[in-house]
Amino acid sequence: MNTPNMLTLLRVIMVPIFMWALLSGFYWAAIIIFALASLTDQLDGYLARKNNQVTTFGKLMDPLADKILTISALVCLLGIGADFINSWVIMIIIARELIVTGVRQLAMGENTVIAASSWGKAKTVSQMAAIIAVMLDLALGNMLRYGDAWWGALTFWLVALAVALTVYSGLDYIVKNRRLITFK
Repeated sequence: MNTPNMLTLLRVIMVPIFMWALLSGFYWAAIIIFALASLTDQLDGYLARKNNQVTTFGKLMDPLADKILTISALVCLLGIGADFINSWVIMIIIARELIVTGVRQLAMGENTVIAASSWGKAKTVSQMAAIIAVMLDLALGNMLRYGDAWWGALTFWLVALAVALTVYSGLDYIVKNRRLITFK
């Protein structure tokens, strides 16, 4: 197994540790673990391309690892009542991920692997930034938001951007791969 694929698996392994920290109220630890896991997402792709180590496993597991990390974080944040995260945000994100996963499964049936698109990558970065902002709000006990209105506005708009990119990137996958979607 090459280094990029090991980094992808490391990201998945970090998820339960992150969840434990977040649900136990260790917000700073959760932020650090989540940020490190997010960095592995950037690093594994960079190393795979730089060292010519792009694999089918990586093309499939990298986006799946992102989904596991992001959805786990959002569900935990909803569960602890974090501001800025509502059930509709999570439903939009989960629906998009299930639809894209379905399209990827159809592609696999056609012996095609759909790599992550630039819109999908932007979606992932925006989701991770929004999650970190929401966790910072928790870690600082809402000090930033109540002390400075800009923090609440920034966090709100980061979440809104993540939702918008989630919807757009999902539609982009459907349009670009519509030939795979048949009702036979």
